[in-house]
Amino acid sequence: MSWFYRSLIRPVLFAQDPEEIHLYTIARLAWASRHELVCEAIGSFFKAPELPMNVFGLRFPNPVGLAAGMDKDGQAVPVWAALGFGHCELGAVTWQAQPGNPSPRVFRAIADEALVNRMGFNNAGAAALAEQLDQWHKSGQWPDHPVGINLGKTKTTPLERAAEDYAQSFRVLWPQADFFVVNVSSPNTPNLRQLQDKAALDEILAALQQAQRSLTNDQDSTPNRVQAARQKPVLVKVAPDLAFEALDQILELVGPRQIAGIVATNTALARPESSDPDLSRVYAEEGGLSGRPLRARSTEVIRHLYCQTRGALPIIGVGGIFSADDAWEKIAAGASLVQIYTSLVYEGPGVVRKIVEGLLDRLGQAGFRELAQAVGCENRG
Repeated sequence: MSWFYRSLIRPVLFAQDPEEIHLYTIARLAWASRHELVCEAIGSFFKAPELPMNVFGLRFPNPVGLAAGMDKDGQAVPVWAALGFGHCELGAVTWQAQPGNPSPRVFRAIADEALVNRMGFNNAGAAALAEQLDQWHKSGQWPDHPVGINLGKTKTTPLERAAEDYAQSFRVLWPQADFFVVNVSSPNTPNLRQLQDKAALDEILAALQQAQRSLTNDQDSTPNRVQAARQKPVLVKVAPDLAFEALDQILELVGPRQIAGIVATNTALARPESSDPDLSRVYAEEGGLSGRPLRARSTEVIRHLYCQTRGALPIIGVGGIFSADDAWEKIAAGASLVQIYTSLVYEGPGVVRKIVEGLLDRLGQAGFRELAQAVGCENRG
């Protein structure tokens, strides 16, 4: 299936504008999501084998998830499980609807199997996403894997009011999702990355903590064990360009602000060197870089986070995962789960099943009975 996609389908798709093809694909997947028999047929081709992981109180049927950015408005939620994903992360969503940055805003670096995008959190807003997810819940087609939501800041909201902006989205979406990811690391909203500063991030996480307490009943009247069971995990997504010292400052908030995990990493501002004029032209575009060139740096970040926390903090590894070997590299470095986006564009819908099947083989070769034993194994003596 991968050869068929790369050789016959991808050349046709890549002859057209990247964002137009993305919108066309999401529309077709949204149609499939509304037809249960079509989803079942898709699942018969692409469903991945079971390779379960239990992370931050949730069961994931396999460790490979859909990264944020593919399904911003939750249009195709049921189909992601049919395509084999062990979870999906929707969004980024902002409190106010916004169109994002001017087009063109997505560029393919084909020789490097990479993308550069400056979408700018284009989405229909938190209320619209909440309504869409409520419809999926009521339809009986909610997927059998965890669903996360990536929270961004509305572009027009000043940085000093960012905490309330995030909290408003969190409140309206809290009933609909299994976990949340605070996105303060996209390079495509002006000054957003300043919110990775410890003090600014602390303010945002404090606002989410307060909102969570009000949504799960007051702790004084609810036993702590019940309260904890009803909490929705809140993760933080970090940039690959952050220095290790800045990452360590974020880790200082894990206990006080009950960070459930780290998503490592977002897209990169850095560019690989290239003498290829086509690549140089793409890399000259503003925006975040994803795909193969991000693999090594994202793994370095994962390894650092795992070692600094002694494996106590779950990590979702993102960046340059195209194969089971790439996923295994992230897991061995310390990731409990992984996510893909760009490899879905370049490899096609069979990539999830291929990765999971390859991970099962790697697990057997390493002599582990379950995937949790492999997490961070390269860091253990």
